Amino acid sequence: MIRFCLNGSWIEESAVSSDMTVLRYLRTQQALSGTKEGCGSGDCGACSVLLGEKQDGKWQYQAINGCISFVAQLDGKSLITVDALATKGSAKEKTPDQLHPAQQAMVDYHGSQCGFCTPGIVMSLAALHENQGGEPADHHKIIDALSGNLCRCTGYRPIIEAAENMSKYQNNSADAGQVGIWQPEAETKSEAPVDVAAETEAGLFHAASNSDIASQSWSPKTEDELKTLLAQHPEARMVAGGSDIALEVTQMNRRLPELIAINDIASLKTITVEDDSILIGAGVTYSQMEATLNEHFPEFGQLLHRFASRQVRNNGTMGGNVANASPIGDTPPVLLALEACIELASAEGNRWMPLKEFFLDYKKTEQKQGEYLRMFRIPRLQKNQALKVYKISKRLEDDISAVLAAFKFTLSNKEVGEQTVISVSSGFGGMAGIPKAATNLEQALVNKAVSMEAFEEAAQVLNQDFAPMTDVRATSEYRMQVAQNLIQKCAFELSNPNLVTRIESLDKSELSAGEVANHA
Repeated sequence: MIRFCLNGSWIEESAVSSDMTVLRYLRTQQALSGTKEGCGSGDCGACSVLLGEKQDGKWQYQAINGCISFVAQLDGKSLITVDALATKGSAKEKTPDQLHPAQQAMVDYHGSQCGFCTPGIVMSLAALHENQGGEPADHHKIIDALSGNLCRCTGYRPIIEAAENMSKYQNNSADAGQVGIWQPEAETKSEAPVDVAAETEAGLFHAASNSDIASQSWSPKTEDELKTLLAQHPEARMVAGGSDIALEVTQMNRRLPELIAINDIASLKTITVEDDSILIGAGVTYSQMEATLNEHFPEFGQLLHRFASRQVRNNGTMGGNVANASPIGDTPPVLLALEACIELASAEGNRWMPLKEFFLDYKKTEQKQGEYLRMFRIPRLQKNQALKVYKISKRLEDDISAVLAAFKFTLSNKEVGEQTVISVSSGFGGMAGIPKAATNLEQALVNKAVSMEAFEEAAQVLNQDFAPMTDVRATSEYRMQVAQNLIQKCAFELSNPNLVTRIESLDKSELSAGEVANHA
């Protein structure tokens, strides 16, 4: 049984197919057609909805993509759609309808033209407004909130103006009349331990499909429940964020007969900073890990703003990105360069391994049947170490990489300009069938001076490490040339640490909307 709050009312579902997306459920099962379908792949934001989780006794909401999230992931959550934002007036009490500040601002500042993208934009702005407590948001936060919403009509200027002026409507806000949708009072599911074996046997702990293909889905709350489920259903697929596995359903028309949603297991959502390393649970979302990465690995933190929209970062996890084993996943190369280790767990026990041993071949890993990725251990950078991360893609933000290169340099303790490379570890995406280190390059860089000439010479051995393929994103020759050039860029940045060499280094909060667009 899946139980969640939809627009202020608690409902239970026991006959929804395991691969039913939130978007399809809203439109076909609940007749809530305000949420639109555009791309079906989490790019356009027309399907944006607000997902709430209870934190410290209060519901907190974030925008997510309904098209790449499953109903199975909603258990115990609160879901708000654009259909419920406005407060209905009362003819008896002679009170008018009231729009949410995000809606009213979009109307008054002419933020909508064709209107197809508008519901998703309103939901992103509503999340921003609520999380700001009704206070004005700065320009950077507005741009970030809208990063996953495409609009081909307005050019964004009136939308940004609407966002800048939402706070003016605070006194006329729909919030006061809509407390039920934001802070539902009913209790969620009992926190009592669930006997998964018994519940599965009785057929109560799953959502059974009413389609022609039998399906089951589960939402375990503890790792013990997850281990039991995996032991009983070794063929079941796991989903945390869903940004990739959902594409199998929406883009490839595949079915997922058995699905385990692991996004509600608290022990997989922890971050622990130790003296020599950082432990990040496989279920931690990108948004949740941003502050930690920005503090300890700034270049890793900057990458998060390049490879996904805010909606995807609110729901997606690094665990899913690694377990998916895509050769163009953005986080695995960085984790390889950082010499991260991963913990795999199952009913038979837990085991740690270096990430570099995890990837075997295209979409093949060391993860055994019944195992799940539990934790990352990332060594902290030392004073004489530097991390460099580069992403090359057709768009600056929210795009798939053609090449992603990451390097961790351990340098001699000399002044800048006189340093040599003591050791280096690397990770590349888009250069092979798996995320992979360039071992020959690493050896060629050891004991080399940090200079353009020395790094250019070392880069020539890169063709001994990789023979990249040609596809729609880039040719083999382009990928090799770019990767070699990035090695030289490392030398330039290490030699000139105070120079601004990247667009993301700019303080966008001080730029106008037009300037941000020009830089992008």
